[in-house]
Amino acid sequence: MHPNTLKFVSILIMKKATLEKKIAELSKFLTSERSKTALETLRDELSSYQETDNKESTTLTSKFEVPKEILGDATGLAVYTDGACRGNPGPGSYGYLIQNSAGEILGTGSDISNPTTNNKMELMAVIAGLEEIEATMTFFGVIHVYSDSKYVVDGMNSWVAGWKKRGWKKADKKVPENIELWQRLDKICLKLTPTFNWVKGHAGHPQNEYVDQLANIALDESGF
Repeated sequence: MHPNTLKFVSILIMKKATLEKKIAELSKFLTSERSKTALETLRDELSSYQETDNKESTTLTSKFEVPKEILGDATGLAVYTDGACRGNPGPGSYGYLIQNSAGEILGTGSDISNPTTNNKMELMAVIAGLEEIEATMTFFGVIHVYSDSKYVVDGMNSWVAGWKKRGWKKADKKVPENIELWQRLDKICLKLTPTFNWVKGHAGHPQNEYVDQLANIALDESGF
């Protein structure tokens, strides 16, 4: 079946459905009054948590235009990514955002690593975003990745194919830096077949600015 005939399923909906199913399963075995009260509390917490997520998603959706590459494609997804490093090497982080063609924000994420490098964090941002799609979505079509890292975009558009032909070696026979991350990214790209697009960083691009903020907030909150 052609990807464009498939329908996407949002991350938030899938998470809610999974949790509700688990609670329903538990209710069959936990029948004491105390257990019933605890399960009812979980249901209430789930409802409140979902409402908060939806409010944030709506706010973000109103800020971000749909990129032209997926505009009009009902199953298209955009993944915006950014990496940061304070010192190179030093403490680093990444952020990502997943958006569908209706403008909805299906997921965001960030994480830190120390010590690391800027290039590693740029790679990890893409890996984490694509792995979330693979792990939490059932149906989707074309995927466009947007990064301000020419290292990542040129690597996936130009370098990796040659490295693989030479047994993951560069033209000078040396092993590429960060080869484990490149191989991890290549593995998931073989499954999801994303297209890589370069965007200019720190130039007022809303989604790019947002994922940059995610990465830097992660560092700030970790005391770096």
